[in-house]
Amino acid sequence: MAGRGRRGRRLLEAVELPPGLAGEALGEAAWIDVIRKMDEVYADLVRYQVELEEKNAALEEAQRFIASVLASMSDVLLVVDVRCRIQRANGAVERFTGRSEAALLGRPVHLLFDRPSRERLRAFAARIREAPVEDCELTLRGADGRPVPLSVNCTARRDGDGRFLGMVLLGRPVGELRRAYAELDRAHRELKQAQAQLVHSEKMASLGRLVAGVAHELNNPISFVYGNVHALGRYRERIVRYLTLVHERFGGDSELEQAREALRIDRLLEDLAPLLEGTLEGARRVSEIVQDLKRFSAEARGPVEPCDLAELARTAWAWTAKGVRGPLPRLVMAVEGPLTVRAHRGQIQQVLMNLLQNAVDAVAGREDGAVEVRGGRTAAQVWLEVADNGPGIPETDLGRVFDPFFTTKPVGEGMGLGLSISYGIVERHGGSLEAANRPQGGAVFTLRLPAAAPPP
Repeated sequence: MAGRGRRGRRLLEAVELPPGLAGEALGEAAWIDVIRKMDEVYADLVRYQVELEEKNAALEEAQRFIASVLASMSDVLLVVDVRCRIQRANGAVERFTGRSEAALLGRPVHLLFDRPSRERLRAFAARIREAPVEDCELTLRGADGRPVPLSVNCTARRDGDGRFLGMVLLGRPVGELRRAYAELDRAHRELKQAQAQLVHSEKMASLGRLVAGVAHELNNPISFVYGNVHALGRYRERIVRYLTLVHERFGGDSELEQAREALRIDRLLEDLAPLLEGTLEGARRVSEIVQDLKRFSAEARGPVEPCDLAELARTAWAWTAKGVRGPLPRLVMAVEGPLTVRAHRGQIQQVLMNLLQNAVDAVAGREDGAVEVRGGRTAAQVWLEVADNGPGIPETDLGRVFDPFFTTKPVGEGMGLGLSISYGIVERHGGSLEAANRPQGGAVFTLRLPAAAPPP
C-alpha cells in the first residue's frame, strides 16, 4: 500500500504544472517533460498490472492444487473456528455424511458426530490450546445412519502472529483397520490350532511307536501263559482221574488218608478248575489289551475304496446292538445316503462301532435312554454325528477324551484306547473327530471325512 501511494504522488507530480507557468502558455520544453513523465507512469502501471496478473494466476493455481488434494483425500478433514463452527470440509466428509461443503459451512461440528463423540470434541476445545490430541476415536454419523468410526488427530490453528483461530481435525476411517486386525486374529488362531494339531500328531506318533514296542514285548510272554494254561487244563483232568483212582484203590490206608486230609487234596482239586479258568480269563484279557495296543499303533492297512458312511453306520448299530446287555436304548437314525467317502471300510466301521458303544454305555440304566445318529454332506465333506441323552462329558475332560488311556469308565471296563484309536484312524483318512456337549444334555461326537463321488 505504501508503494502504491508513492506511485500515485509521482503521477500527480507528473501531471501538475510548474507554478511559474500557471496561466501562461506552456513552452515546448514543458510539454515534452510532461509527456515523458506520463510515459514513465504508464510503463510502471503496465508492469505492475502484469505482475499482479501473474501473482493472481499463481494464486489460482495454488488454490486448484489445494482443492484437488483435499478432494482426493480418503481421510476426513474439518477446519473449525474458535466457536467450533465448520469453515472447511473436504470431499471425504461429503462422501461419508452425504452433505455438501456449502451446506456444512457455519454449522457446529458436533452435529456430525454421535453423542459420546460430542463430549470428546468439547474436551478437545478445552485442551487443544496446550497440546495436540492424537489417535482419539470418534464416530461420524454416516449418510444412511450407519456409524463411521474414525481415528482422529486434532491440532490448533493459529495466524501469523500466533493468535488461536480454531482447530483442524483429521480423521482416518478405522473400518479397514479393524477388518485387517480381525483377519490377522483369525489367521493367528488357525495357526495356533494347526500348531496344536501338529504337536498332537507328533505326540501320537511317538506314543504309537512306544506302544508298538511294548505290545510286541508283551505278546510273546502272554502267548506262553495262554498256551500253558490250556495245557494245565488238560493236565488237571488227568491228575484228577489218577487221584480218584488212587483213592478208590487205597482208600483204607490210614497213612494215605491222613496225608489226603492234611494236604487238603480234595479242596485243591476243587480249586484247580476255577483257578485255571480265572488265569485263562486274565490271559485272554491281557491278550485283548495287547491287540488294542497293536491297533492303536498300527498304520492303515487294506484297500482304500468308496464306501457309504450311512450303510456303515447301520451295520455298526446292528453289531453294537447284539452285544448290549439289558434294555436296548431307543435309536434315532437320520442318515440319508449315499454319504460316499474313500476309506478303509473295516477301520471306519471300527470307529463307528466305538462311538455307538460309548453312546450306549452313556445311557445304560436310563429308562428314556436314546441314541441319535445324524449325517449329511456338503460339497467337500461328509459328516456324521453320534449323540446320546446321557450325563455328557465334564467340561474339564472335553480336551482329554482323545488322549490315550484316558477313560471315565470304572476300572476294568475300559482302557481308554477306543477314542484314541478312532481319532488316529480318522486323522489318517484326512478327516476330523470332535467331542462336545449338547445344550439339551448328553454328549455328541462329530465325524468328518472328505467327500467322494459315489461309485457308478
